[in-house]
Amino acid sequence: MVNSSMQSEINMRSNLSEKEKVQRGELIRSALPACQPQEGSPANSFTPSEIKQLRTAVKGMTLGPQVGEDLYPIDAADQIKLLKQKHETSQKMDILNPNQWSEPTESQHQEEAHPQEQHLTTSNNIHEHEETINCSWHGAPKILETPAQMFRQKVRKGFFESPTNGQCPGFMQCNLVVLPQGPIAFDFLLFCQRNKKACPLIEVCDVGSPHPVGVARGADLRTDIPKYAIYKDGVLHKEVSDVTEYWPEQSVAFLIGCSFTYDGAFLDAGIPLRSAELGRNVPMYRTNLPCRTSGSLSGNMVVSMKPIPAIDIAKEVEITSQYPHAHGGPVCVGNPKSIGIENIDKPDWGDSIQIRDDEVPVFHACGVTPQNVLMDSKVPFAITHSPGYMFITDLPCDCDI
Repeated sequence: MVNSSMQSEINMRSNLSEKEKVQRGELIRSALPACQPQEGSPANSFTPSEIKQLRTAVKGMTLGPQVGEDLYPIDAADQIKLLKQKHETSQKMDILNPNQWSEPTESQHQEEAHPQEQHLTTSNNIHEHEETINCSWHGAPKILETPAQMFRQKVRKGFFESPTNGQCPGFMQCNLVVLPQGPIAFDFLLFCQRNKKACPLIEVCDVGSPHPVGVARGADLRTDIPKYAIYKDGVLHKEVSDVTEYWPEQSVAFLIGCSFTYDGAFLDAGIPLRSAELGRNVPMYRTNLPCRTSGSLSGNMVVSMKPIPAIDIAKEVEITSQYPHAHGGPVCVGNPKSIGIENIDKPDWGDSIQIRDDEVPVFHACGVTPQNVLMDSKVPFAITHSPGYMFITDLPCDCDI
């Protein structure tokens, strides 16, 4: 949550006049009078040595969030606006906005830096050290720009271990399925194509790769999800927070859309997110709704449930139907027994949520369907997200897939 003092600062920054922006620009230029972008460099970018001079000259300026600070410095609408601007001009950034400045982690530098950008090894002479700054283009620093990117860093460091409902509103969230390359991986790809309601396919990684470059550049599917589930012979073997040592050498990783994607749209429409408000996982249930079989894979659909005020049902259906990449509209409104749910107070996954007198249970297809199918089909080995613990992409929630 953004506190009142932070919100005031946000409002102040978002309402900067052109004159104030020019004044901020003059401050930076006065701090670096001799530092102009080299020929061929993007405008408003700095080399590592220039960044060091800037930090020395402008001592009061904070560069990037510190661990434990609020990682969501702007509201959902502004997050989406910035994200869309990023997609339109991927090599541009506003250097007058300190919220876009962040120092890279050591792991990011090792993964993404080009050979010519590798830093000198440690030396006993302090003057031989160079500050580690991840540069990707003409010496410009690599910037963590979006709340989704910063959130994944927080997860990777082990500082976030909870369900992701309500996190990073406005960004697309995804379920994960990892299978060894071979017939079962092909069957699962076909299963997703035949069961788009339950398994809307967002991304398929290259064989052996844990990096979903199409939806989250620089991300690592082995570490950037708060909790994973490992299945052997159709049985849950264990849950862990890092699957690097279990990742198959010839893996195929699938990302499937999640209903958490439209949490931001619910908040904008004034529809409450009860599970997130209570700090709980969403309730999920097995149903009697059969999925279309694909090769060796078969099983029934899993649904998630949200208690929605009766007066908002039409609004809920209207909103969710605009997100086919996140399971779309509901499969059932009210009467859980009609889809095979005998006791709504005892979900198969997640946490039970009380349904108030003025609320109606609304059921959506759920990305836990693959886990149910993998168990029913007794698949030899699979890695998935733990139900409710999603991968958050860089894509805006309303992105066309």
